Amino acid sequence: MWLLALAIACGSCGGNKGTQEKVPTRVKTETVKSTNENGNQTYVGIVEEREGTAVSFTSMGVVRRMLVNEGQAVSRGQLIADMDDTTARNMLAVAESGMNQANDALKRYGMLHDNGSLPEVKWVEIQSKVQQAESQLAIAKKNLADCQLIAPVSGIIGKKNVNAGETAMPSMAVVTILDISSVKVKISVPEADMNCINANTSTLIDVEAAGKQVKGGLIEKGVQADALTHTYPVRILVENKDRKLLPGMVANVTIAQEQGSAASVPTLPVTSVQKRADGSLFVWTVDADGTAHRKTVTIGQTYGTRVAITSGITDGQRVVTEGYQKLSEGSKTVDN
Repeated sequence: MWLLALAIACGSCGGNKGTQEKVPTRVKTETVKSTNENGNQTYVGIVEEREGTAVSFTSMGVVRRMLVNEGQAVSRGQLIADMDDTTARNMLAVAESGMNQANDALKRYGMLHDNGSLPEVKWVEIQSKVQQAESQLAIAKKNLADCQLIAPVSGIIGKKNVNAGETAMPSMAVVTILDISSVKVKISVPEADMNCINANTSTLIDVEAAGKQVKGGLIEKGVQADALTHTYPVRILVENKDRKLLPGMVANVTIAQEQGSAASVPTLPVTSVQKRADGSLFVWTVDADGTAHRKTVTIGQTYGTRVAITSGITDGQRVVTEGYQKLSEGSKTVDN
């Protein structure tokens, strides 16, 4: 009985030894394929209004009515809001009364002046009072007119900052009017790519939220870089006659390089390129039998989330793009 138990135990030990073989590491791979996109690059941008105009009252007062809402189209000369004009109307009535008195005095004293019975100094004083009354009347009329807020340009209401019943302060924007008959798409371009862009560079703009894909127009290049990212602002003019492109929408912008400006090279996800302690770069390649190997590479220009590989790999090789953290030289792999 004891010998039988020993034999069974030995058999069990032998079975466990056979199951201790290493399990292949699961990875995702990509087959290298050279492409020539003529240096096309894609950026993510934001739609901006062509121009924005902040509209405000010139004096302080309580807003009586707000006649527009955000997103509403307005025309130049349209009434946007008005404030309580009681004080302005009273001041106008006082100015009109003063004007009537001055004109009456001018008429009565004018007859004396014509007869030579009025000293010249007194006549000059009467004329001065008439001019003062005219100035006060003009000011009162303007103050009353300023109680109404008129749209200086056509566009859409972007933001409404004051509601009826609130006090508006001088030069405080009541609303912002946006001109979106054409818009600008702003992108941030790395300093290394700025020389590849000029005012007439061809661009293709895709705005998924608006369901539109359009060609861009003239390009404005910024001259001041962001201190942290070392990127420059670039704005692309886009026609927007149907008003579907709205400020704040996200746009994918493809900027095309001139034909022949880029050679046909393979690209890989940026995250698949690793760095050794000595600073050299490498990727993990997988043989036909699933064996992983380090391959030293050199990189070129980046294209969004991908980078050009200028040497070290060739078309048809399989490169690990996910799961490389657990690999070592000679590891066995299996594709997910």
